Amino acid sequence: MKLNVKHYGILLGGLLTAYFHFTLFPDPGFTLNGLGYIGLLGAYFLPIAFFQQRHKMVWWGLAGYTLLTIVLWAIMGDKQFVAGTTSAIGYYAKGAEVFLFAFLWADKPE
Repeated sequence: MKLNVKHYGILLGGLLTAYFHFTLFPDPGFTLNGLGYIGLLGAYFLPIAFFQQRHKMVWWGLAGYTLLTIVLWAIMGDKQFVAGTTSAIGYYAKGAEVFLFAFLWADKPE
């Protein structure tokens, strides 16, 4: 797979999102969420025949995972923004996830 601007945007958005979730390390839910993004990015980009043959399904998995994370934060997340605290990380992660989803949408398979 030859990488283009859309792919670099997906990588940047996914890695930033994973990083923000990893910064909340003691909580296993956030750590698993970050690992989920890393795994899905690997399935999306690594030259593994199984995943490349099912690229459209992997795209739907990554897009759905991103939207699910945003929706669950909207329902259950701490929406009180206090700079420098873990509540602010939720907003930073949502920004990265919206960025990721925008680039995913631009790279949507037909």
